[in-house]
Amino acid sequence: MKRIPHTFTIVFFLILIAAGITWIVPGGEFLRETVEVANADGTVSTRSVVKDNSFRRVDHNPQTWQVFSSLFSGFCDKADIIVFILMVGGAFWILNSSHAIDIGVMAFLRKARRLNGNRLFKKVGVDNVIIASVMILFSLFGAVFGMSEETIAFVVVFVPLAISMGYDSIVGICMCYMAAHVGFAGAMLNPFTIGIAQGIAGVPLFSGLEYRAVCWVILTAIGIAFVIVYANRVKKNPESSPVYKLDSYWRERGQELATEKTEYYTPKSAWVVFVLLSIVLVVCAVKFPVTTVTVGSSKASISLMPVVAVLFVVSGIFTLRKSVHFFILDLLVFTIAYLVIGVLGYSWYVMEISALFLAMGLLSGIAYGQKADEIAKLFLAGCKDILSAALVVGLASGIIFILQDGKVLDTILYGLTRSLAKAGEITSVGVMYAFQTALNIIMPSGSAKAALTMPIMAQFADLTGISRQAVVLAFQFGDGFTNMLTPTSGVLIGCLGIARIPYATWLKWVWKFILFLILVGFLLILPTLFLNLPGF
Repeated sequence: MKRIPHTFTIVFFLILIAAGITWIVPGGEFLRETVEVANADGTVSTRSVVKDNSFRRVDHNPQTWQVFSSLFSGFCDKADIIVFILMVGGAFWILNSSHAIDIGVMAFLRKARRLNGNRLFKKVGVDNVIIASVMILFSLFGAVFGMSEETIAFVVVFVPLAISMGYDSIVGICMCYMAAHVGFAGAMLNPFTIGIAQGIAGVPLFSGLEYRAVCWVILTAIGIAFVIVYANRVKKNPESSPVYKLDSYWRERGQELATEKTEYYTPKSAWVVFVLLSIVLVVCAVKFPVTTVTVGSSKASISLMPVVAVLFVVSGIFTLRKSVHFFILDLLVFTIAYLVIGVLGYSWYVMEISALFLAMGLLSGIAYGQKADEIAKLFLAGCKDILSAALVVGLASGIIFILQDGKVLDTILYGLTRSLAKAGEITSVGVMYAFQTALNIIMPSGSAKAALTMPIMAQFADLTGISRQAVVLAFQFGDGFTNMLTPTSGVLIGCLGIARIPYATWLKWVWKFILFLILVGFLLILPTLFLNLPGF
């Protein structure tokens, strides 16, 4: 069996290839201007976009020693994601030291197994229902508010769950990460892709929602079917999994818990945490009695903070009477609840989410009765464990800097888009879609790609008679599917690092599925050319 190269090795070779391209491709750049773009919440923000017909030739800048400096630039550019990964890794290491997640997983599976007595659940399969339900939830998050970076924090929850159910770490990462990104690709109201792309293209924000909802249902159903078929195959023959040996880490963790006699108790420190946290949440509920939740172009004012605060107080008393382990799980559940509220109601991003999970980790350690020095050591151990994943994020980002600094990225973009001018409708939209899909491999940022490509794509849409809405859909699909395999995606590399899945192993497993999704995406774009769809 051939030895799979280390992820660091693969990414560094891609940086060398990118540097080689800067010696071959002529230099060029677009002029850019700052324009105002309407946001989903009715506000206006500024964005740098490409000027019409502004491409010009410039001297290219062949990259040599920059293959090393690009690493520094990559680390600086992705500092927020790197710090996010480290903080989440440290926080969950503190939480995991209590074995709360493991105990919760076991308790959940015991209760789920009881549903096998129900004829309907027995026929469908309880485990299949669990996988489908979780994937629908995360896909919806991806479709509505563009969940992406947030999935990193959930890998450490769903990988152990999948292993405990008799599957592998790939199934665990698919339940949260893949589901969210399938939803991200088939998004209905994602402000980071659809909102920006439609604003720049000059079409009404979040118009065409009806057909996008159909696309989301189709893509999510395909994703669920694919994962369930694979999961059942692994369950029948665990050694058929490409990560069977690598998953020994997770299986040993589960075995240690199974053989270890768990003592259920509630220390005084847990009650102290509960009281203090309850006071803080009540104060927040008073200060923010109403939260304006923005979903796409729709808004709703809901008393979320007061409701969640009351639920925490009630559930906290119940779980504390049972055991500190269940109270810590309660902290995790409400951390996720406040994450959703923060993202939808207060525009939280990685900084706020990092702080939220760090607070969860510290409070978990205090509630479990650990001293300050013990908590600090656990946090550092968690950062050390996840450090390699964080470093790869910065390493992969260096690829983009090599192409940008070499003055060839705009040249590649210009050369590909010129070929669209004389093509027919199907060919044009197909080439646009293929171009967006290929570009996403080296530039996974949807908002940056929208600002770069939509002004040009919108012009070509007018020239070829294609609806600008169809171009936005081509951008949306092209931006979404290859996120799940590009080594330049910090989110993918971070999730794989936490799950302990080598990038090469993941790529070998997922590429056929991504290729199938790309084909389905193209077929879903075609009706926009021939049917009178709402918003198109």
